[in-house]
Amino acid sequence: MEFISGIKEKETVSICDIILGDDAYGSKETGIAMEGKSIRLNGAVHTIRDMGELAFLVLRRQDGVVQCVYTEENVSFDLKTLKEGATLEVQGVVATEERAPNGFEIRLTDMKVLSMPSYDTMLPIPISKWKLKTSLETKLSLRPISLRNIRERAIFKIQEGIVRGFRDFMFAQKFTEVRTPKIVAGNAEGGANVFKLEYFGKKAFLAQSPQFYKQTMVGVYDRVFEVAPVFRAEKHNTTRHLNEYTSMDFEMGYIDGFEDIMEMEQAMLDYTFKFLEKEYSKELQILGVKLPDASKIPTVRFDEAKQLVAEKYDRKIKNPYDLEPEEEILIGKYFSEEYGSDLVFVTHYPSKKRPFYAMEDPTDMKFTLSFDLLFKGMEITTGGQRIHNYEEQVAKMVDRGMDPEDFSNYLMIHKYGMPPHGGLGIGLERLTMRLLDEQNVRETTLFPRDVSRLEP
Repeated sequence: MEFISGIKEKETVSICDIILGDDAYGSKETGIAMEGKSIRLNGAVHTIRDMGELAFLVLRRQDGVVQCVYTEENVSFDLKTLKEGATLEVQGVVATEERAPNGFEIRLTDMKVLSMPSYDTMLPIPISKWKLKTSLETKLSLRPISLRNIRERAIFKIQEGIVRGFRDFMFAQKFTEVRTPKIVAGNAEGGANVFKLEYFGKKAFLAQSPQFYKQTMVGVYDRVFEVAPVFRAEKHNTTRHLNEYTSMDFEMGYIDGFEDIMEMEQAMLDYTFKFLEKEYSKELQILGVKLPDASKIPTVRFDEAKQLVAEKYDRKIKNPYDLEPEEEILIGKYFSEEYGSDLVFVTHYPSKKRPFYAMEDPTDMKFTLSFDLLFKGMEITTGGQRIHNYEEQVAKMVDRGMDPEDFSNYLMIHKYGMPPHGGLGIGLERLTMRLLDEQNVRETTLFPRDVSRLEP
């Protein structure tokens, strides 16, 4: 009888092993630890540079790229049969080479093909180029291939880091991670832009937000968070909208005011950016990213923000109840110029433009205790304090022409007791987009879903 009893140690090594050796998880010493040693390494052929007497094979691995030096006298393999995308296991001697990626190269003594691609001529796009000089449409249509490019890979490693930083911070602040349904019977946002489903003879929707559920879980754990997809059936075809995106949500109870939520987000972003600087410096360098300062974030009221940009940039206020994209850009510009900040909280949005669960400002009921966070002139976060009193929530629903009976499951939390609470949702792809100064949110979405794209 055979048993599985743990992960077997592989004979192949990683880039980290080669550089740091046995001290791979300790302090880094100068030089290449495995200099002069014979090692085994696996990876995919990223590019082949045939120089005649010798050739350079660049192998792509999860932890970076490795330059291998091939010569006919040392390796009995016909290089002409090799294609980009082939996967190999190679053996060779580590040699310091400052011009090579990571400061070393492998001088090959043996190589074994693990798999060979079946295309005839060449890859449809040159993924080995430093930057893909192809249209966004081409990149998205050939996503399984384009994502192998070094810069494209770096984008989504940084996105991984954002989620890691968010999650680590939430745990440190005693939040509980939850998983909420994405097939729902009700519509949290109250609008018509929902994807409808036939669900065993019943009417169902794809969730626009985890709002009802994360509020529910505040009554269970006090502080909760989730990172998950949300769906919006909006027929937008802009550079900032998607029909499926990843939302980083948290909700917290026993707050003194909605300022507590903004303070939590500021601290989370400050932690996350420092985490990226520490753990993802290689990817930040590849993409030339300059991280913003999130140690303090200015705040401005909604009505004041509109007035400030109207006066400074000679722009007439057209819609007193909402921010137009151009206004968001100008608000971002204003706070960058006046306060040197790429981030700004815009608070006290008008009640008529916020959902029914948003708490009104008791000093002026036309406004809510809510906010958006703008990053370089684009909204990446919406949040605020929620109504926790049963009678107040029912009264607001009735005032908006809603039938409280349709929300009986949601209202159960109010009826049986909820602490003062609030929370927010952050669009992961938009946050990544602004962080990397990309011009289209599809650049920072692995497999975008929009009005025209359902594949790949």
